[in-house]
Amino acid sequence: MDLAELNRVANAMVAPGRGILAADESSGTIKKRFDAIGVESTEDNRRDYRELLFRSKGMSSISGVILFDETIRQNAKDGTPLVKIIEAAGTLPGIKVDKGAHPLPFCPGEKVTEGLDGLRDRLAEYRGLGAKFAKWRAVITIGPGIPSYACVNANAHALARYAALCQDEDIVPIVEPEVIMDGDHDIDRCAEASEFALKMLYEQLYYARVKLEGTVLKPNMVVPGKKSPKQVSVAEVAEKTIRVLKECVPAAVPGIAFLSGGQSDLDATARLDAINKLGGLPWKVSFSFSRALQHAPQTVWAGKAANTQAAQQAFTHRAEMNALASRGAWKPELDQAA
Repeated sequence: MDLAELNRVANAMVAPGRGILAADESSGTIKKRFDAIGVESTEDNRRDYRELLFRSKGMSSISGVILFDETIRQNAKDGTPLVKIIEAAGTLPGIKVDKGAHPLPFCPGEKVTEGLDGLRDRLAEYRGLGAKFAKWRAVITIGPGIPSYACVNANAHALARYAALCQDEDIVPIVEPEVIMDGDHDIDRCAEASEFALKMLYEQLYYARVKLEGTVLKPNMVVPGKKSPKQVSVAEVAEKTIRVLKECVPAAVPGIAFLSGGQSDLDATARLDAINKLGGLPWKVSFSFSRALQHAPQTVWAGKAANTQAAQQAFTHRAEMNALASRGAWKPELDQAA
């Protein structure tokens, strides 16, 4: 393990004014998103859509791209490997390596992420294909009597084993313990569950001898459930998110790249900006968004080659807004003027 190189890559992933594009949607997820814009989810359409993102000016605001297994192997229409297009933009290619969340036995309503079997060999192959970092997502659900210790512990243990395997292969692990927004819980319940998940995660990373200097954390923001009657201000989200992170995340971690987790584009940007405006943080704080970066360009593109340039402009705008938010320099009027 080359810790100096892992630390260099991890710091590049959370460089000020840049963030990570999560373009690692599974086949099922990308199909749902394409269905919503009336586009058939074929291999060529998926490639064309992702190529338009990777060739856009918005990539100057993107430090890394998380790819799906299909995408890291694909070539652009002109035959150039998509990985080479990403690298030419000064951006790091990464790869999603988990096999998805599956029901956890004897824990109704809870899931554990699978994919440790064969992971060492997959990581070695992905490194050969150009991946500098990897991602593994755990799913933590809030509901009556959950999350349970069994669920949080199983997911933290899997994340730690994945992270150790990554570092052993000189790949930076993104660790993602996502407390999902589904439900009617209030913000304090989310804070409680997020603290539980993060404290268990860092305990397991310690036991697995993972070097925190060579990792990036991808957490949820502390927000109320989508169906909660008690929605809150941007300022309260920022304050409670920082409080939980300071309680749980060691200063040795180079950076935190928030997931958007179903938030609207503007909510995700405004909350990221508010967190950075509060400042005084021991880690760099940026973004690793999927939907909150891609919803606008997907809608504009709608599968039509003639819309490529307009879709690239929509992506560039969102990437630039989030880059500003990662510095605490975003203003609502910048979005309204677009």
